[in-house]
Amino acid sequence: MTNIERYLKASFDSSKAVTESFSTSFTLGIHCLGKKIRNPIYGVYGFVRVADEIVDTFFDTNQANELDEFESSTYSAIKQKYSPNLILHSFQHVVNFYNIDSELIRAFFSSMRSDLTKAKHTKNSLDQYVYGSAEVVGLMCLKIFVEGNQDLYDKLKDSAKKLGSAFQKVNFFRDIREDYFEKGRIYFPGFDLDQNLNDEIKSNIESEIRDEFTEARKGIYQLPSSSRFGVLLACRYYEKLFKKLQATPVDKLANKRIRINNLQKAALIPSTYFLSFLKL
Repeated sequence: MTNIERYLKASFDSSKAVTESFSTSFTLGIHCLGKKIRNPIYGVYGFVRVADEIVDTFFDTNQANELDEFESSTYSAIKQKYSPNLILHSFQHVVNFYNIDSELIRAFFSSMRSDLTKAKHTKNSLDQYVYGSAEVVGLMCLKIFVEGNQDLYDKLKDSAKKLGSAFQKVNFFRDIREDYFEKGRIYFPGFDLDQNLNDEIKSNIESEIRDEFTEARKGIYQLPSSSRFGVLLACRYYEKLFKKLQATPVDKLANKRIRINNLQKAALIPSTYFLSFLKL
């Protein structure tokens, strides 16, 4: 192993460590992917997580400047095919190897930046935010899953976007208390914890999420076998969380964070394995 190869391995190990520290559900799903594509997905997740932490965690810093510097360093890493930042080094390798469109990266940073400036959303601004924060991540992952098959990418990209959107909106429901009381953000238009929390708005949002999961499933079953199991597992975990959120009265969402424990997540693995081959 050359030093260049050793450095790349260390960079993917760093992205893997970030993933494992922040998301048990995605870590579980990645473990169920084909070995060849695990590191690239870690590379994407590590990158996304660092940007997310800049805008969601480090409130005592100049977050706008930090995000600007991280974005600039990202483009520099992609151009030079190297970064002293291990997370960015793994990400640039993924971008260059899988030919990920720079428009997806720009849209991602645009959504991250809006978290620093926009406290409430309209329907249009929410759609733009979800595209940049979640749908483009689904498209980056799809680039990896199809391994250069552009026809398959074009065929499945709408489903990938639907899955990313559904995941993000479930996250919004799960984190609604934290987002509102700790960060001052309201993602769903009209869904105000102080004055406008009602079952009708919740039901309408849930209907939209259900439709997105339905469309996403159609695409998952057409993925290559190397990715189908892992993606389906992540989808089923989020569907299970979504059902639990649906069953939670609207007023309770503001009082506690709804979770699926690790044992329940692991229990999905055997049935998902068979479903991924039966395509049910």
